[in-house]
Amino acid sequence: MNKPDFERVERADLDPRDRVIHRVADAVHRLNEAIQRAVNEGVSVELVRVSRHHGGNGSWGDQIVPTVRESDRAIKDAA
Repeated sequence: MNKPDFERVERADLDPRDRVIHRVADAVHRLNEAIQRAVNEGVSVELVRVSRHHGGNGSWGDQIVPTVRESDRAIKDAA
């Protein structure tokens, strides 16, 4: 049996702070790809901050929800 041309590459050991930063960056990248796919299908997407999470140590982060609607053209085409 032939060995595949690719192999899993383990990520370097990261401290917990760097690991969570990478996790957020990965999630944002996936979100941006999903938004592009939705827009290409005729859907408009707006991200709206709904709250802010405070960590109690001076750090905070915005929490968002998407507002999604079909474009006027997509609605006309469906009719």
